[in-house]
Amino acid sequence: MKSKEASETAISKEWWVLLAVSLGTFLFSLDVHIVNLALPTLVEDFHSDFATVEWVPLSYSLMLAVLVLCVARLGDMWRKKLLYIIGLTAFAISSLVCGTATTIYLLIAARIFQGLGAVFIAVLTPAMVTEVFPNEKRGFALGIVASTGWAGVSLGPTLGGLLIEHWGWRSAFLINVPISLIAMVLVIVLAPGGTSHSGQKYFDFGGALILAITLTCFLLGMTRLQEGDLGGNITLIFLAVAVIGFVSFLLSQKKSAQPLLNLSLFRTLELSLSLILSVFCYTFVNAVVFILPFFLELVNHYSEQKVGLLIAVIPILGICVAPVAGSLADRFGERSISTIGMTLLLIGCLAIGTFSEELTVKGYLLRIIPFGIGYGLFQPPNQSAIMGSVPPQYLSVASGLWFFSRALGQVMGITLIGILFSRLSASQLQVDTPFSVTTAPAEALVFGEQVSFRIVSAILVIALVICGFLWQRQNQRLKINGT
Repeated sequence: MKSKEASETAISKEWWVLLAVSLGTFLFSLDVHIVNLALPTLVEDFHSDFATVEWVPLSYSLMLAVLVLCVARLGDMWRKKLLYIIGLTAFAISSLVCGTATTIYLLIAARIFQGLGAVFIAVLTPAMVTEVFPNEKRGFALGIVASTGWAGVSLGPTLGGLLIEHWGWRSAFLINVPISLIAMVLVIVLAPGGTSHSGQKYFDFGGALILAITLTCFLLGMTRLQEGDLGGNITLIFLAVAVIGFVSFLLSQKKSAQPLLNLSLFRTLELSLSLILSVFCYTFVNAVVFILPFFLELVNHYSEQKVGLLIAVIPILGICVAPVAGSLADRFGERSISTIGMTLLLIGCLAIGTFSEELTVKGYLLRIIPFGIGYGLFQPPNQSAIMGSVPPQYLSVASGLWFFSRALGQVMGITLIGILFSRLSASQLQVDTPFSVTTAPAEALVFGEQVSFRIVSAILVIALVICGFLWQRQNQRLKINGT
């Protein structure tokens, strides 16, 4: 009887922990998107300029990408619960400072600190869920977390607009404080203490510094590629430093007794290929979200409100599908469900590549729904496969690598596909005609969009082949094990 009661209590705690970390994920995802709506107001209120104000979102994003592996390493050295609470505390305090900032520079400084807190939340959430839930429930739990993240993405513009319109831009930051405190109380009371790996107490500060410089230069170089003449010589310098830094980082990790990133993990084919697939997925999802607003506004002449609702279809579908995808992955295996998801992503990209000036709302929905469902079906099983392909002492590193693949995909989707779209559109103009997306003729934008997504579809065929290969390997492994 006592054993049964203890089991029920453990099950109950699993779901309370899931609620707590899901609140953190919701906050992190919401904050990425909600702040962008406040940028014009910030320029006016602080009597600043756009070049300065754009560091409000940029500083936050840089912290997320640059520190992800450092925090992941700490997560495998110390107790995840303690680090998660530190992250929530930093996020709450910095949100309060952001909401009461009196200068634009104080706001940027607070955003850097907020980004630090967000890294702990984003990296440790999948690791804590994997640690708490048994393997047969891992996919479903990670699907719930993914849904709350997409809820933040879809609610960001809507909730942000409502808050800013009625209570001013400060409310977009201050709303984080009570939600952070609720999540903190739940984690403190209900989350297990976790494990601390006593043999992994050395932190590679040299490797962390090299990695921070490398990623900062890479991200700054990638963002500058969108400028005229691909950003000029400064872009080349940034990217050259990034390449040198990357090689130096790998050499330093190979020599280190307790590296920041254990390179032997990549000998596991499942982990390496799953991370590549994650980059593919997030690159093209972000490409769709980035390009479609321009297309729908400039070619189809839809209102901003209508465009916002149409774009929101993708994360809404993700919210609905992700828990189902996770549950199906637990029952039938991650690779079968992620392969179906990737197939639908490919079909969706092919369909998006047929957008034209005559596109109707019905036609848009028929084309975008396979893409949105495919996104929801692919991500949770693939993330579950990543988390399940490493030993328990490397859960945080695996989570960090997954999050970095997401950040890398976001940067590549916006920059590389954005460049492809603009160059293809410009190719339809007369030679030496200055190109601007906002003034280009509709037929040029249609050509650029259609060809861009046909090229994306061709690349996704490679991703689908990788999915099929991993599915076959999983089936062979199951046959050998007799299950």
